[in-house]
Amino acid sequence: MADQQEIPEGTMQNVLDQESLKWVFVGGKGGVGKTTCSSILSILLARVRPSVLIISTDPAHNLSDAFQQRFTKIPTLVHGFNNLYAMEVDPTVEHEDMGSSEGMDSLFQELAGAIPGIDEAMSFAEMLKLVQTMDYSVIVFDTAPTGHTLRLLQFPSILEKGLSKIMSLKSKFGGLFSQMTRLFGMDDEFGEDAMLGRLEGMKDIIEQVNMQFKDPDLTTFVCVCIPEFLSLYETERLVQELTKFEIDTHNIIINQVIFDDEDVESKLLKARMKMQQKYLDQFYMLYDDFNITKLPLLPQEVTGIEALKAFSSHFVTPYQSLCSSDPVERLERRVSGLKQQLEEAEAELERVKRGK
Repeated sequence: MADQQEIPEGTMQNVLDQESLKWVFVGGKGGVGKTTCSSILSILLARVRPSVLIISTDPAHNLSDAFQQRFTKIPTLVHGFNNLYAMEVDPTVEHEDMGSSEGMDSLFQELAGAIPGIDEAMSFAEMLKLVQTMDYSVIVFDTAPTGHTLRLLQFPSILEKGLSKIMSLKSKFGGLFSQMTRLFGMDDEFGEDAMLGRLEGMKDIIEQVNMQFKDPDLTTFVCVCIPEFLSLYETERLVQELTKFEIDTHNIIINQVIFDDEDVESKLLKARMKMQQKYLDQFYMLYDDFNITKLPLLPQEVTGIEALKAFSSHFVTPYQSLCSSDPVERLERRVSGLKQQLEEAEAELERVKRGK
């Protein structure tokens, strides 16, 4: 955590400067801009790290849309980079590939059904096993909404319980387990312990990674939210769960903030700004020792490499509202804006008159 005697800087620079980081998770409520933030963070990390991999674990993948490039479960070099790779992991597809062996898939489904979450846990373990064999300097996870992310953090314990459950079933089914080895792409010669060996291997890998997840020198979790009640509530729940799982988190990105860049005349925008300010104040009160980065609400989506790069400046330099500029300049901008509105209204009036 940052020194509580001073206000932490409102940027992501601390993450970029932490050279020991191996795993960076980006998560939060659905629809708050996690994919955009994780994509930009991976771009910034690619500037200071030898190699970066960004992985989407959200079943509704958006990485391809963010980068405007098609990604699959195989790491693919992002266009315009020589050290940034991206991949999208779909647990359901992974498991369909495993469960297609001569009528045994129904039995496997029964076993999986008896162990809630084991299929996801095994797919995640397979993905981690793949990643561990690759030489990436840092790996960024673009996670699914909060509930899915919290399940991901529980996978080590799920695998341990699943292994115990299957071992107890082994004593009941005996030789039947030898047939199930085909589900895992193994030959019968491996015997009935093949499946258990596979699970043990997965469990070992995920436990090793889980130890790294709990090391603040190797892992951090970046919470993304928007200044609204439900997002504040979910962020608070997420931070509490991360603390319970002993996973370091000291960065919050507050997205879609309406800044007073112009003299806002819209009653709706004024009401939204007032509402947002209330929750911004609560964020700063609750997380006074966090690095809180505020990002402006834009009139358009941030998609494509150039747009992501352009928006990345707000991750390393706090966004400055124009309302803090010279009062004469503000008044001049307001007069100019009012003149433009008047001209547009007069033109519209003329069109209406001509239409009669």
